[in-house]
Parts: sequence; C-alpha cells; structure tokens
Amino acid sequence: MGSLTSKVSKALSSWKNCPARIAMIGLDGAGKTTILYRFKMNETLTTIPTVGFNVETLSPMKGLTLTVWDMGGQDRMRPLWRMYLRGTDGVIFVVDSADLERIQEAKEELMRVLDTPEMRNVPLVVVANKQDLPGAADSSRIAKYLGLHQMVSRRWVIHDACATNGHGIGESMESLAKIVKEFKSKHR
Repeated sequence: MGSLTSKVSKALSSWKNCPARIAMIGLDGAGKTTILYRFKMNETLTTIPTVGFNVETLSPMKGLTLTVWDMGGQDRMRPLWRMYLRGTDGVIFVVDSADLERIQEAKEELMRVLDTPEMRNVPLVVVANKQDLPGAADSSRIAKYLGLHQMVSRRWVIHDACATNGHGIGESMESLAKIVKEFKSKHR
C-alpha cells in the first residue's frame, strides 16, 4: 500500500508548477479576449479588437499554470499566428457559433495552423461561443462544420459556451487543462 501511495504522490508532485503555453486563436469577433478575461476575472469586460496579442497567466487546476496567448483574429494578423506557435502545448480555437457565413473561413484558418509541424498532435479545445445568440449552431454542428471528427491523431474537445455570462467557459478550461496535462506527460 505504501508503494502505491508513493507512486501517486510522485506522479502528482511532477505537476507542481507545471507551465504550459496555450495559443488562443479564432476569427476576429469570435470572443477570444472576452473568454480570456471572463475566466481570469470572472466578469465580462468591454473589449476592443485585439491588435497583436494579450498574454495572461491562468491556473485552471492545481499544479498547472497556463500562459495563454490571445492572438488578434483580423485577416492581417492571422499570418503572424505561426510565429507564436513554437512550444505550444495546447490550442483554444474560438468560433462565433452564430456567424455561420464565416464557418468555412474559420475551418480554413484552423487547418492552416494545425497542419504546421509545430502543431503536430498538440491538443485542441474548440469553444463554440455565442450560444446565446439566435441561430447559433450547437457544438455538434460546429464539430461537423470544422471537420473535427476527421482528426484522429489529435486529442480534441468542443464545448458550447457564452463568454458574456460565463456558460461553458469553466468546462472548456477544465478540458484544456486535462488534455494539456496528458499531452505534456507523453511529450516530456
């Protein structure tokens, strides 16, 4: 029994202060910055379009510290995403679930990022944001539109969310923390 306790204790101690680098990307207006600050401060802030990036440190669970790079999603900013992907341990992709006119564009940008060598097998959390808006597609439809089920070698999770009221944000961060821990334990 002591041996099992020792193994569990050793496994848990290996996660003390484990840092992880997270890229938060998505098209402009998807709600990335609102999600970041909703989780960090548990309140909705009035935001302006991000030019460049915001960087915040979050601790969604004991023993894991996430440095989240919230990158601007305007057309001219997207080519710069690749410069910040080296060493990324997880991706949060935020989709405006009510803007189905741009879902193909969102898919193309996501695939462009995930198909880079730096992102090989890096886990993905998709946040199907703006579920409070009329006509918003739920997470199962967003998964279909983005082709997530074809990603067999990558761990991914999708959650319905509404950044303005906090629905689904905690669950998204918990899923992210879990799959990032798994990824880091396999790729240490």
